[in-house]
Amino acid sequence: MRIAVDAMGGDYAPEEIVPAALMARERLDVEICLVGDEARLKELAGYGPEGSVGVTVRHCSGLIGMDESPRAALQRGRNSSVATCIEMVKQGEAQAVVSAGNSGAFVALATTRLRNIADISRPAIAVFIPTRIGKAILLDAGANADCRPEHLLQFATMGSCYAEHVLGLQEPRVAILNIGEEAGKGNVLVQTTYPLLAQAPINFVGHIEGNAIFDGDVDVVVADGFVGNVVLKVLEGTFQSMLDIFHSQIRHSKLVRLGALLMKPAFRHLQTRYNWAEYGGALLLGVNGVCVVSHGRSDRHAICKAIEVAAEAVEHDIIEQMRRSVRQLGEVQSPAQALSESQ
Repeated sequence: MRIAVDAMGGDYAPEEIVPAALMARERLDVEICLVGDEARLKELAGYGPEGSVGVTVRHCSGLIGMDESPRAALQRGRNSSVATCIEMVKQGEAQAVVSAGNSGAFVALATTRLRNIADISRPAIAVFIPTRIGKAILLDAGANADCRPEHLLQFATMGSCYAEHVLGLQEPRVAILNIGEEAGKGNVLVQTTYPLLAQAPINFVGHIEGNAIFDGDVDVVVADGFVGNVVLKVLEGTFQSMLDIFHSQIRHSKLVRLGALLMKPAFRHLQTRYNWAEYGGALLLGVNGVCVVSHGRSDRHAICKAIEVAAEAVEHDIIEQMRRSVRQLGEVQSPAQALSESQ
């Protein structure tokens, strides 16, 4: 298995990307190809006369800035590190791509070059959300700001497939993120989507409110990309603010410092469990290739985790599993659609 890593994408690239690739190579039975400035990458990787075992480098002089628009990225064509990674997947030279660069550009390039899985209108970014008893999948987390009911239906199908085949959950529970649990609540999009999911070949359990995501009663949470991204950013900001407040209290109180010392193991567990970096990256579901979107502020630990996410998705053949799930969705929809049109 070979994973192409965009070594020039992200706030700390390539200084944090290269060590992450070396860490991942030690943990995983994969070959990693770093794409970017060859001389700089080889220097960071400590290349000797015989190279670095398991880590190769492919030169690419172009890179996409974090503030560039997806349109500008598409106009640039293949002259960027992330576009080169995606092209490697398209040509079968790599089985997955990981990038912490411009996510909008990444999604646009992946959709354009790899194309969507048949009968998938739009891809979705699927992120892990920690819960009291494990983790849930939230999608879409930002690929699509405006969605139609059929898009949410496809997101639900892909999320359920991911939870079943990668997380190993039997009949994963799927819910729509809403302002209330009742079927009649919500905006037009949510209310129109509800009956579609109720008839789909998934374990649909209804609506879920934002404050119930952490309870662990749902495995897949479906939302449009605007709402999903807001939820994700609020969760990240809330957790970071809590840590900052706690650290501030420690600095100003000896009593709090003593209590913190006694509670250190519990706090360490809490910080690990709710730290976004521990979950590495988010899969872009719906395209014909394993694409992992990492946070722009990812350090070497987070990038290493993202590479693990990519390797796990390849090992479970998630793309083929996704195609099968979408075909099953189409088989269920077609008779119902024909009946509706005849009435």
